[in-house]
Amino acid sequence: MDFISPATTPVIRTIARAVRDRKGATAVEYGMIVAFVVIAMIVGLATLGRATTGLWTSIETKVTAAR
Repeated sequence: MDFISPATTPVIRTIARAVRDRKGATAVEYGMIVAFVVIAMIVGLATLGRATTGLWTSIETKVTAAR
């Protein structure tokens, strides 16, 4: 390993240790679950928003016509 500078050796050791360490796997899995829940919430709220926009537009039209 003569082509690697001595300054990068600790970085390589840290990366190798991180790859072998399995403790962070649970955190990554929980992060993915949270991401999927957030995506589902965004899709659901966007759909709900479109539905309620139509409802409020209908109410506005009826109130305006009743005047």
